[in-house]
Amino acid sequence: MYPGKENGGSAVSYRESVKRIQTAVDHYYRDEGLLPIMNADETTPRFEKFRIDLDKLNQKGYLDSIPATAFEKGGTACFLLLDEEKNPTVKVMDLVTVQTVNDVQRKVNLYRSSHGGQLPAAEEVYPGLYSVDGKKAGTEKLKLTSVYSGEEMGYIMDRAGSVYADYVLDIMTAVDKGSAHPAPDEDLRSYLLDNSWFVPVKSLPYYWAGGQPVPRPSSN
Repeated sequence: MYPGKENGGSAVSYRESVKRIQTAVDHYYRDEGLLPIMNADETTPRFEKFRIDLDKLNQKGYLDSIPATAFEKGGTACFLLLDEEKNPTVKVMDLVTVQTVNDVQRKVNLYRSSHGGQLPAAEEVYPGLYSVDGKKAGTEKLKLTSVYSGEEMGYIMDRAGSVYADYVLDIMTAVDKGSAHPAPDEDLRSYLLDNSWFVPVKSLPYYWAGGQPVPRPSSN
């Protein structure tokens, strides 16, 4: 095993960056009555939606410098807000995960367009969700590493051909560490959010079924 971005040297940088930006956001909101976020389309997924305008915070003096980890400085992190209405909380979106899943999505789209709409699906790993056939799609070299554990993650694909990262092992680990048993209607991604500054970007909601986390496609 090897550490993900939650551990090791990079952990300190992210932790300090989140703390600094959280303070800047809180002060900006107190003074301006608005959140320093960029405009987002209604269709933007939750874990990609409310990106923080670091340039604005910097220019207005709320942030002395933009963290080196940030995309704005050539880093691989986008800082965003969750729970923006009740308790705006700074979290980190890993751009390496976003880019890798997008790369697989492009390969899947290319395969589908050249094979009469057929998807490069392997086995059905969850109800209505399939693993991607790396040989067919040409994605064997596109490896995805979890920001939580550093372990390799798989890709899952719904019947419409949309590709997602599979966080099942990370969620299972987080649930095992918790004291309460998950409720059937509880989105288990909350376990990752409660114990990390990273968001599970490019994911589906997960629910407890049959003694394990199971991702649920948007529609079957």
